[in-house]
Order: sequence, then C-alpha cells, then structure tokens
Amino acid sequence: MDRIFAALSHRIASWAGQPAAFILAALTVLVWLVTGPVFDYSDTWQLVINTGTTIVTFLMVFLIQNAQNRDGAAIQAKLDELIRAIEGARNDFIGIEHLTEAQLERIKQVLEQDCGDDATHKLAIERLIQRR
Repeated sequence: MDRIFAALSHRIASWAGQPAAFILAALTVLVWLVTGPVFDYSDTWQLVINTGTTIVTFLMVFLIQNAQNRDGAAIQAKLDELIRAIEGARNDFIGIEHLTEAQLERIKQVLEQDCGDDATHKLAIERLIQRR
C-alpha cells in the first residue's frame, strides 16, 4: 500500500507542478465562469466550483505533505552520508533531526560560539558579498 501511494503521489505531485495542470485548472474556471449565465448564476452553479476546489485542495494537501516528507528524508540521508564520509566531520550530528526544537537551538548556539563572535561573522558575510 505504501509503494502504491508513494508512486501515485509522486506522479500526481509531478504533474500538478507542470504548466499543463495550471492551464487545465484555469480552463476549468473559465468554463465555469462562461456557464454562469446559462445556469443563471444559481446556488448549484456556485456549489459545483466550491465543492470541486475544496476536494482538490483537501487531497493535494496530503500529496504535497507526502512529497515534502520524502524530500526531507532524502536530503537528511544525503547530509548524513556526507558527514559520515568526510574525515574530521563530527558524526555526532547524524540523526539530530530527531531532537526537540529546544535541543536544536542549543546546538546552534554552541556552534555559533565555536565559530567566533558577531564581528567575525560580519566579516565573513561581507567577504562573501564582495565575491559576487
């Protein structure tokens, strides 16, 4: 079941990000607008677009979340591999994505202190900007 959902969500998410999907959505709204006078702008006519967009939005939330979860997991695995492969890198950072927000903030503060004071950071940023 997971494989089927993953494959289906990947295909739909990939398709939904294409210009053709936008064109189809725009054409759907255009057809709906044009049919307004035919249906005398009735409540049913309005309900059709409201229901359709609500259903599509509801389903797309899950597909987008699934895509984000997969992307995040893949990036994390790649970063973990880089940390593992680089000599001198601290393997302690592998798996820190499982820590709480407070623990991650504390690690960030310690790393910033290890890298120097604000003046050092400001100089480093200025050098980066000058390289452009």
